Amino acid sequence: MVLKIAIAGCCGRMGQAIARAALADSVFAVGAAFEAPRHPLLGTDYGTALGRTEALGITISDDAKAALSQADVLIEFTGPEPTMAHVALAKALKKPMVIGTTGLSDDQQAAVREAATVIPVVFSPNMSLAVNVLFELAQLAAERLGLGYDAEVIESHHKQKKDAPSGTAKRLADVLSAARKQPPGSIPVHAVRAGDIVGDHTVILAGLAERLELTHRAQSREVFAQGALRAAQFAVKQRPGLYDMSHVLKWSA
Repeated sequence: MVLKIAIAGCCGRMGQAIARAALADSVFAVGAAFEAPRHPLLGTDYGTALGRTEALGITISDDAKAALSQADVLIEFTGPEPTMAHVALAKALKKPMVIGTTGLSDDQQAAVREAATVIPVVFSPNMSLAVNVLFELAQLAAERLGLGYDAEVIESHHKQKKDAPSGTAKRLADVLSAARKQPPGSIPVHAVRAGDIVGDHTVILAGLAERLELTHRAQSREVFAQGALRAAQFAVKQRPGLYDMSHVLKWSA
């Protein structure tokens, strides 16, 4: 059975990466692609945005409701405000949702949790499978080494990234503080915004005369796209609830 996805922010970097990954995999089809009102590519064939020579037969629209009605699941990598509008829409239409948007406020995250009482939602600051293994490794290392080792997080991204520190870095810091039984916010996080860095994250645990560094480097947005597609496959098979990539990893292992 082919899984039809709707892509929010279809012309953005992640939207295009998800579309290309889906089009290369017979398990998926792009059911609909939509963008913000007044986007310059509205009304054109989505193949144009992807740089393809042939048309896809999918018109880029700003009608999120119509787009979502044509798909089995919504994949969302936009900004906090449009994400909230799309969460409400997915909830109303009872469509599963995959959210990779970062920078959501506490109230916005609460709205996501509320929507997850009605629909399955996979919500993660990073869809990379390996990064989600990094979360587990960081927890184990922090538990074993304890407070005798200083803990810090360093992250680097491209200079267009709006939120700093990244959602992934915040999650790593939370994992470390919980493992060390420290209050949230007690782990220093350093953010670098430069060039076209896709995404680097390093956990440093430094003691006397030695240090442990755990690093993940994303070399292409394809890793996030592949993870998002894996999450979409997972979401359509679940009951309503809030899930993250650890659930997806265990399901697909």
